[in-house]
Amino acid sequence: MTDSKKSMTIAIAWCLAWGEGRLPQFDLSVLQEMRRALHHGEEVPAEVKEIVDQVRELEKLEFPETLEDLKQLTKKHPILGESKIGLVYGGATKIKQYVFEAAKLPDIRGASALLDRINLVDIPAFFGEPQKSVSVSQWLKENFPNLEAALVKELLVYYKGGNILAFCPAAFVDDLANAIEKRYTHETLTANSCAVGETFRLLEIRFGLLKQRIENTPWLDWYHENYNQQLVQAYFGFPANELERIQKFKNHKSFNELTTKLAVLFNQRRSGNDFPNRPSRRYPPMFETHPYLRRDESDRRSAIARISSLPGNPSLSESLVRKRIAGQIAKREVFQENLPPWFTSLGLDWQPTGIRIKSWVAEFEDYLNKPENSQLATDYYRDKTKPEEARSLREIGNNCKGFVAYIYADGNNMGGYIQQIKTPQEYKIFSEDIFKATEQSVYKALAQHLKPHQLNNLTDPDNENRNERWIHPFEILAIGGDDVMLIVPADRALAIAKTIGEEFENILLQTGGYRLDNSRPSYAAHRYYPEKAISSECELSMSAGVLITAEDTPIYYAQNLTNQLLKSAKKTGKILKDAGYLGGTIDFLVMKSVTMISSNIESFRKEGLTVDRGAKLKLYAAPYTLHEIGGLIESVKVLKKADFPKSQLYQIRSFLERGKQTTILNYRYFRTRLKQGKAELKAEFEDAWCKPKDKENKGNLAPWMFDLKEGVYETIWRELVDIYDFIEKDSEPILEDLANMEVDS
Repeated sequence: MTDSKKSMTIAIAWCLAWGEGRLPQFDLSVLQEMRRALHHGEEVPAEVKEIVDQVRELEKLEFPETLEDLKQLTKKHPILGESKIGLVYGGATKIKQYVFEAAKLPDIRGASALLDRINLVDIPAFFGEPQKSVSVSQWLKENFPNLEAALVKELLVYYKGGNILAFCPAAFVDDLANAIEKRYTHETLTANSCAVGETFRLLEIRFGLLKQRIENTPWLDWYHENYNQQLVQAYFGFPANELERIQKFKNHKSFNELTTKLAVLFNQRRSGNDFPNRPSRRYPPMFETHPYLRRDESDRRSAIARISSLPGNPSLSESLVRKRIAGQIAKREVFQENLPPWFTSLGLDWQPTGIRIKSWVAEFEDYLNKPENSQLATDYYRDKTKPEEARSLREIGNNCKGFVAYIYADGNNMGGYIQQIKTPQEYKIFSEDIFKATEQSVYKALAQHLKPHQLNNLTDPDNENRNERWIHPFEILAIGGDDVMLIVPADRALAIAKTIGEEFENILLQTGGYRLDNSRPSYAAHRYYPEKAISSECELSMSAGVLITAEDTPIYYAQNLTNQLLKSAKKTGKILKDAGYLGGTIDFLVMKSVTMISSNIESFRKEGLTVDRGAKLKLYAAPYTLHEIGGLIESVKVLKKADFPKSQLYQIRSFLERGKQTTILNYRYFRTRLKQGKAELKAEFEDAWCKPKDKENKGNLAPWMFDLKEGVYETIWRELVDIYDFIEKDSEPILEDLANMEVDS
């Protein structure tokens, strides 16, 4: 029996043995002995043997083909048809609103650290996983008596994706949902959260939602008669034949239908709907202010103190105080055992005690310290002293002339894959696999493409004393489930995003699952050497938005643009599915001026980078597949190797708007004047990107490509110029005149 299957057996048996009351129907020692025996494959106590046998029988039941077969199951296994078990789903909502409401990185870092601690430590600690916390245990006893005794770690289905799904005894559904919501408010004051729960019969865990009277349940024979009805199709899908019809019904009538119901309840509660047995949470946490009182840095709440010992002498509300101290603990600037005077002098009731707040950079160091990653660690550290964590965007951009990049990545096809999951065991395995693949792909990408950086030329009073120190040159804002938010040096951003996408798929494939049954070539999806592209083999992938910008760009503005780029990349990924491509996509933008974009990116491209000169011309080619991003980087390296004059790079770009023929003529003129690198330029730019779609035509359209589907000409030249100074040629440092690059609005 696998660990996940064993855990779910224990979870269901625990709830069933507890019973439907607030006190267990057997002595608690009997339940603990049952749990221990199931863990070690031993004989369970006689008092609960019948219950355990029924749970094991539940796992073996065949799917009933008719309603009569379903009725017979309830008669044969009355415990499964009558006993109830609780299922709770919840987590934080409006996360970006909470994390990015403050403009400064220390507060953003602290907000992320607080949410991560609640998601990964506090709420799992309700169940004794990963470890008991004295503070959390005491908080539960004070606010929800008896709840802690009813929970064990096997009840957790998943929790590492930012949300939690867990079983519990039926009587504690509301208590657990309320505890999840209250913990977020208690720790953060202002973060929004939502949790819902419902009780289900054990048979529903295996066969989906059932009517109170089994004979009234619409079953497979009913579906065969009504599958053409619009309402039925909206619920079950659009089967092409009888075999597919049966499969869709069986996929839907499973544990997946229970989680779907909870997701609907979650959205209803988050939207402010009343629940008969729980108070409404339609209003977010709010704090009154006054026009004559000093407000905090976010200009939202009244400040409780002005902290003269912190850089910039900030005025902080209690919500921002909690973010700031959590960020300092996560960054190992201060420690819980020795909190700084500026915090202790405030005399707050709340203390960041209990389980240590651990940063993602510390998790990255732990990853490199594992024996199997020793070579990766050697290549990354290169005998440098143990680096510190970066404390500001200025430090991250210090080795790239003040430019940083925001990376926001998210998984593709997750919803579609989840709809195929039929059991809680599969949910648990899926959650763990996705979190592991996301986390490890990020760590591996950072270790491969970055090295510790020694700070230099810092002149600001806040950080000039940091010169000569070695740092990790990145910031991991969040890793949650299949979501990733990073800040990295601008010159490594595209390579890091590409590696994250590739490693995410590779790690999932190494689990032995997620492999496509019928992988087909996806040549039509790629514009860069399509015949060299590797076909997608994994059912799941990851897309990313990458924004390269100056270190002083407001974070909330950069985050908004990066989110737009991610949506654009995911939209392209859905389009490319028709060409058989299920891999990752990346959209990026180089913003050299904060005023470069006054509206959204889609409008900017449509209105400013699309022209009609006899033929419709797109002066950009983003988004790109992962294969194309690799090709784009290689093309830039070829331009550098050819010593293509920068003035001519800009001049060819300026000709793009004048029309296709004019640009082609000027490109060829400049190319013939090159003294070296002609062959490389032809191979890695013209032949790689610009060949006509007609295979009989042996020429090329450089610097244009033709999109056969949309009937437009597009070019990578503009984006080549944009990233030219952010791509290194071998070990060549970033150019000194980077900060004075031409602003192209």
